[in-house]
Amino acid sequence: MADDDGGADASDEQRAKWRNTAKYLTYRGLATALGRLPESIARTGANGVASIMARRGGPALQMNERHIRRVLQSEGPDSSPPVTPDPELVKRWSRRTYREYAQYWVDGARLPYTDATTIRARMMFERGENILRESAFSGRGTVLALPHVGSWEWGGAWLALEDMPMTAVVERLDPPQLFEWFLGQRAEMGLVGVPLGDGSSSVVLRALRQGAVVGLVSDRDLVGNGIELEFFGEKTTLPGGAATLALRSGADLIPAVVYAGPGTWHTCVVGEPLDTTRTGTFRADVARLTRELATIFEGYIRRRPEQWHLYQPNWPSDRP
Repeated sequence: MADDDGGADASDEQRAKWRNTAKYLTYRGLATALGRLPESIARTGANGVASIMARRGGPALQMNERHIRRVLQSEGPDSSPPVTPDPELVKRWSRRTYREYAQYWVDGARLPYTDATTIRARMMFERGENILRESAFSGRGTVLALPHVGSWEWGGAWLALEDMPMTAVVERLDPPQLFEWFLGQRAEMGLVGVPLGDGSSSVVLRALRQGAVVGLVSDRDLVGNGIELEFFGEKTTLPGGAATLALRSGADLIPAVVYAGPGTWHTCVVGEPLDTTRTGTFRADVARLTRELATIFEGYIRRRPEQWHLYQPNWPSDRP
């Protein structure tokens, strides 16, 4: 019996290994194809796949509809109750997120094959370029707090070309070989990826004290120990990492977003640095700054809700 159990375990392990290898080869092959195909074909194909997936629906689309509903729900004057958006309108907006997400993947896949001239030409600033440059070259360190909107990776590639390379904390992917390949691709573009987990805070804190630019996507609490606040009219938690790092290092804390568009361009909006002057306990200051970021993120997301790439639970009511 023991031998049978051992054989079954070995068989399961082998199947898992093959599945991981197949996933790695599939993702890498698709990314390479999107990167090397003519751009118009790559974008048309990605749009077609996204449209099919949106029509099929499923848990991810349903979760995104919940998020879109919160964004579209507007508060009435005075103490009037919020206005619930039309369900069909919510569905249309949510399906658009699939198409935008497909273009995000096309942009990411093509970046390693895109020359510096094109990256620079397709990057424009609506406001705040001078704020970003002053902070990046000041030696103080810069914490860029970003939402899951548009294509922050395009912004990261542009930063590297402008001698402002960004270090970013990134969520781990399975299988590990896919994650390592992903990090290698970003490294070739000048993006330093730090895997989220034990020790990641120390790495980025050290980089900030050396005057680096650190990017943190800060509109989803992956660990579950974030700051409680109200986000789009409902209580949840958002990570306090950006505020914590800025307070500990003395770096500037700057909100930013990189929208996709118009066309194949990318539009960056950089906000004013938040006031990181200590006003209370450390925890209270982290909470104050995180709530300020949440309010700014609401404005960024409301402007282009279809570019908010969030398909996972983000509020307690989203979870079973």
